[in-house]
Amino acid sequence: MTARRLRLIEPETGMTNEKPLKIAIATNDMEHLDAHFGSARKFAIYEVTTRTARVVEVLEFGDFTSQDGQHDTIDDRITPKVEALSGCALLFVLAIGGPSAAKVVRAGIHPIKRKGPEPISDVLAQTQNMLKGSPPPFLRKVLGRPQTDFAADYAEDVIE
Repeated sequence: MTARRLRLIEPETGMTNEKPLKIAIATNDMEHLDAHFGSARKFAIYEVTTRTARVVEVLEFGDFTSQDGQHDTIDDRITPKVEALSGCALLFVLAIGGPSAAKVVRAGIHPIKRKGPEPISDVLAQTQNMLKGSPPPFLRKVLGRPQTDFAADYAEDVIE
């Protein structure tokens, strides 16, 4: 199973000087985060900064696994998806099985499971809010931001 790719090749003129965070969203309709990892027909790849978000690529998979939890040991459908997501830091999905999650993490991608379907625009807004605040250390490293003192991140939350 190979991915059909639709990739943006022209740079966006309105992007900021910030290094964007590359995220993948499992989707079947390109409007909602609404798919399990193994059964996702598409992955929308976005570059997100504190002020902007833009789709840079769409990965489409014609064959997908059923959501019944049964794995086909003859045809590996997970590895091509993981390889196609190379370069993404975060992967938003409704669900992901243990073996698939392990492959994703080994590829340097952090999977994030959501409780239910939601608009992609909401996922992008939440990601931007996280970037405006204090992203986790592994994302700071990806973004090339200096490591901060853990205590300083939470100093304003301390009540004396």
